[in-house]
Amino acid sequence: MAEKEVKTSFNHSHNLEEYVLLAKSARGTGVVALIQKALEAPGVYVFGELMEMPSVKELEKSENSGFWNLLNIFALGTFAEYKANSSSLPALSPPQLKKLRHLTIVSLAAKSKFIPYSVLLQELDIKNLRELEDLIIDAIYADIIHGKLDQKNKQPKVHRTCEGCESVLHSIEKQIQRANTHKEKKLKQKTQVEAEAIKASSQSDIDNGAVSGMPPPYHSCVEVARFLELKFVDD
Repeated sequence: MAEKEVKTSFNHSHNLEEYVLLAKSARGTGVVALIQKALEAPGVYVFGELMEMPSVKELEKSENSGFWNLLNIFALGTFAEYKANSSSLPALSPPQLKKLRHLTIVSLAAKSKFIPYSVLLQELDIKNLRELEDLIIDAIYADIIHGKLDQKNKQPKVHRTCEGCESVLHSIEKQIQRANTHKEKKLKQKTQVEAEAIKASSQSDIDNGAVSGMPPPYHSCVEVARFLELKFVDD
């Protein structure tokens, strides 16, 4: 059979809400454990709300920053990105590995409805077609993609109109927009602080020059030499 259609039958018994609620009171290693569980939990494929929790954000500048970065990859990245930075990230458990590969398929489906097996094998770091097809079927049963396996042309046909898939893609887009807005805000603040620092430094230099009778430090060497020459003549 050239095409194999898989019907979804997964019941979403878990969602992100319970982890968001737990994050309100969790701290330190408790937050790390919470993230690990969320990344493994069946039916949890969107992590934006969890990333916004103050206790989770605190991990970014802590000794557990690797878990913050790992959560970001699950929310916005792909398995290839994880692999490229794996030396500085926590190891993935088998359920986490499968989920990140599922999310990578979703990201690829956002670009094309037809994804060649060759692309998937490379992006997901899978060595054989049987393992790849099993993973795609798992993703369909998890209700994050709907589609068919086109075994003749060696590519899945992904219908991106499914509720689970659109939810994940919409969340990724929102999180990217939020990250870009945050970046622009920080850049604007940095520019403003630098401008104020330069202004304060210039005023300080002028004040120091007026008190000592010397020209401000930012004057050229020629101006300083001329000042000293005049000073010597006057004396």
